[in-house]
Amino acid sequence: MTDKENELIEKIETAIQQLRPFLEADGGDIQLLRIENNVAKVKLLGACHSCDMSAMTLKAGVEEAVKKVAPEIVAIEAVDE
Repeated sequence: MTDKENELIEKIETAIQQLRPFLEADGGDIQLLRIENNVAKVKLLGACHSCDMSAMTLKAGVEEAVKKVAPEIVAIEAVDE
């Protein structure tokens, strides 16, 4: 990985880390898997995986936070892996 890719991952991880306590309070979590074409692919864990509100949390919460620190990210997508 290049320094630029590592820096981008660090920015995303920092944003996720700030949101993690809120997700954990509801029994969930999130894990960054990879970045493809400026789309961050994440895995929703625990209660977040099956929550009806996970799509809203992902777009309105996680995606907004990530875009603030890493504007080159165009979207966040949950994947099952």
